[in-house]
Amino acid sequence: MAETTRDIKRRIRGISNTKQITKAMELVSSAKLKRARERLERSRPYYETVLHNIGEILATTGNMKHPLLDTREVKSSLYIVIAADRGLAGGYNGGVIRLAEKRIREQNKDAKIIVVGSKARDYFTKRHYNVVGQFVGISEEPQFSDAREIGSLAMDLYKNKEVDEINLVYTMFKGTISQVPNVIKLLPSNEVSGEKKERRTITEFEPSPEEVLGYLIPKYIQSSIYGALIEASSSEQAARRVAMEAATDNAEEMIDELNISYNRARQAAITMEITEIVSGADALK
Repeated sequence: MAETTRDIKRRIRGISNTKQITKAMELVSSAKLKRARERLERSRPYYETVLHNIGEILATTGNMKHPLLDTREVKSSLYIVIAADRGLAGGYNGGVIRLAEKRIREQNKDAKIIVVGSKARDYFTKRHYNVVGQFVGISEEPQFSDAREIGSLAMDLYKNKEVDEINLVYTMFKGTISQVPNVIKLLPSNEVSGEKKERRTITEFEPSPEEVLGYLIPKYIQSSIYGALIEASSSEQAARRVAMEAATDNAEEMIDELNISYNRARQAAITMEITEIVSGADALK
């Protein structure tokens, strides 16, 4: 029985150490989540302003020609898949990767992939997908320069007709306990379509509407990607916080159960020792 109680105490110490780690990771994720949500709230007005400006220009000028507005038969698709650089975040990485792979299989077209995060990179490269760009080490604290670099690569592929559409796969942040994998089509997109709207004001553009649109459309792509990076960053930290909180709770339950087992084993050992003493005393009579 002595060995049994020692084994139980050893397990309790091991689980207690793990609990300290998961609790620390939960606190760190909570702090990072707070910063990520603040960045998300700051980025949304910029993104909405860009979309509004594009809509105003198209409504004023009507249909116009631009390389990033071309609509053509889809023979090759580009997927920008945003995952994490680290695990221990529940089903966060698996959800967005499965959604991207499902879309690729459903369309059954030639697919090129730009991956963000080492988890997505490892998954798609091991399965021999056509990965044309890799961006790692930016998932937790993305910068607008990262979105600019990703967007430039995607737009070059679209302009050169290497891809016929650009899809963005990321995890939308709904709340601390709710994160939803999502896919949006960046190009060609209804947000930048050339549908003519009712003109309410007369606007002049310098040097030309085409030049202004040529500046705004890349900003639309870059800000959309940046917004998705911020959404994914918030989702990652929220998922990791929930996962570490659940792990901490499970560790506490296991410790409670082991303490009960330890007390039972200790009581059994004491009872056996008493029985042996009584038996020995009776034998001496």
